[in-house]
Amino acid sequence: MAKNLTGKTVAVLATDGFEQSELTEPRRALMEAGAAVHVVAPHGGTIQGMQHHEKGDKVKVDKTLDQVRAEEYDALVLPGGVANPDALRVDQRAVNFVRAFAKDKKPIGAICHGPWTLIEADAVRGRTVTSWPSLRTDLKNAGAEWVDREVVVDHGLVTSRKPDDLPAFNRKIIEEFGEGRHAA
Repeated sequence: MAKNLTGKTVAVLATDGFEQSELTEPRRALMEAGAAVHVVAPHGGTIQGMQHHEKGDKVKVDKTLDQVRAEEYDALVLPGGVANPDALRVDQRAVNFVRAFAKDKKPIGAICHGPWTLIEADAVRGRTVTSWPSLRTDLKNAGAEWVDREVVVDHGLVTSRKPDDLPAFNRKIIEEFGEGRHAA
């Protein structure tokens, strides 16, 4: 894979309950493309991954939300898992972090239940997105146009539905993160 993300720094925002493959596979792909990737979480130490309904591996937290600012990053990844974005969307630090990326038109990748945090940050209004099907009504109510596709790109916002979509999601986040900021 080409190193087209050399010099870029990407935040992966997650907490306990993230869907393991939706964090580890994008992180691996981004690092292989040359990006520096930091796992950012509300607390330090480790966060608990899930493999659907079963506990998965723990992942080391590189930085806490109290230690970072969106200005330090070129792009953001929001993995899914049900508990992960549900916890993040009620943490004002996480919402403000996500909102700052959207406001600055920095590229964002969100998969599965990850768009829940985008809703709370008011980052989907007027955008075309996809997600896990159960988020469809939430996204529509937040002003998004929801479509059922493997991957959707809307001015630097990359969304996918589920772990099966990870190959397409990873290709698109690398492409969009390489392009940088996008005009809305």
